Amino acid sequence: MSRLFLSSYFAKVAALLPDFAGDCHGKKVAFIPTASLVEKFKFYVKEGMEAFEELGAEICELDVSSEPYESMANKLESADFIFISGGNTFFLLQELRRSGADKLIAEQVGKVKVYIGESAGSIITAPDIEYIKYMDSPTPAPELKSDFSALKLVDFCTVPHSEDLIFNSKVKKIVSKYSGKLDLQVISNKQVILTNDGGMETVSV
Repeated sequence: MSRLFLSSYFAKVAALLPDFAGDCHGKKVAFIPTASLVEKFKFYVKEGMEAFEELGAEICELDVSSEPYESMANKLESADFIFISGGNTFFLLQELRRSGADKLIAEQVGKVKVYIGESAGSIITAPDIEYIKYMDSPTPAPELKSDFSALKLVDFCTVPHSEDLIFNSKVKKIVSKYSGKLDLQVISNKQVILTNDGGMETVSV
């Protein structure tokens, strides 16, 4: 596995990033907020940006639903970190595929570039995201039809927001439906999954 920092709520666990990825001062972050575009509430996007700024990182916003391909490729290539925020995972997958960003991101992660996910951005790293239909609606992504194969950056399925008042019942339903069928990695808003070529661990703030 590559170097991934997978969270439910990035602003809550951002303090753990330097220990995993090194000093963040002056590092460039390709910040992808696309998943939030179809959501009513998106406060976490601003909080994510503020968290990176507090770490001293430089943010380069990249909306894969509208960025021209060459510009998108250049931003991803020049970034030290790739960050994908929370939002609707199905819409995110649709736009990553449509734009070609899915292949570009996989290529950069293959170069051991640090990938940082938040909720949808963590879920999308799985082999397939059909399991998250009990938390997200596929309706905003009509182009996907019945193919929910995702980035395949890891061989497990992240289930975010455990113990969260809004999402915990949905987390329990996913676990009930898919336990024993999928390798589910359930995390709270105060936990992060860290993967490196040497293995995987879950840590808490």
